[in-house]
Amino acid sequence: MPDTVNGLPVHPLVVHAVVVLLPLAALGVLALGLRPAWRGRFGVLVVVIAALATAAIPVATQSGESLEHRVGDPGRHAELGDTLLWFALPLLVVAVGLVLLHRRATRTGTDRPASGSTALNVVAAVLAVVVAAANLVQVYRVGESGAKAVWGDTPAAQQAGGDD
Repeated sequence: MPDTVNGLPVHPLVVHAVVVLLPLAALGVLALGLRPAWRGRFGVLVVVIAALATAAIPVATQSGESLEHRVGDPGRHAELGDTLLWFALPLLVVAVGLVLLHRRATRTGTDRPASGSTALNVVAAVLAVVVAAANLVQVYRVGESGAKAVWGDTPAAQQAGGDD
């Protein structure tokens, strides 16, 4: 993989895909967990977004390691970034599970839920909330540590020499 695109490091470019797609997938999983009626309409879309976000994470990690060789160790950011995939994978699994749960319910063709499906929906909703929240928190932690690695505790305007 190239280190740069048009002279810009690949890492900040790819990271934006993760920063947008993973929280979007987390919010989608949260919505599907809490609103089972939306699973049929939006479930596949949420699975696709979660899969794209999950696929972008190793690219971001690998490009970050390339950038690290050029500019130095980002410290905690690299450690946290390496953990993000282990948050995204369960999110993807929960998204797929919610879609499969919906398909199972619609396959029965009855208006009444099958025995145990109410409990299964509650478990699915709790899992969706927990996994989505964990992903949102971890994306924030990784991003904040990356910003601190680049800018430190100094606001960007002061770094650039601004006198606001």
